[in-house]
Amino acid sequence: EVQLVESGGGSVQAGGSLSLSCAVSGYPSRRACMGWFRQAPGKEREAVASVDWDGRTTYADSVKGRFTIARDNAKNTLNLQMNSLQPEDTAMYFCALDRGGYCRAYGDWGQGTQVTVSS
Repeated sequence: EVQLVESGGGSVQAGGSLSLSCAVSGYPSRRACMGWFRQAPGKEREAVASVDWDGRTTYADSVKGRFTIARDNAKNTLNLQMNSLQPEDTAMYFCALDRGGYCRAYGDWGQGTQVTVSS
């Protein structure tokens, strides 16, 4: 059974930083595309960042230059460093895994970790 467990969420003031981590078990993440998504109350879930099996990264325009996604294949973890946080970054953040490796079909999801940014 594949499990994804996020950690590192919390509350921070605008301009602050947080680092999220996602621990993967039950599947060798080095073969997968892994991504971070977020969903704010009353809004649809949106993609934040992803890193495919070959290390190629993509970012939502709203987080470019502020967030950095990184994978540690040895530890089977995915991280998201979030800097210069703004109130609009407030959301539940989820990590997800696409076993196919190409960031097209995420079939495994974590339970999420809350990020709250106050102004």
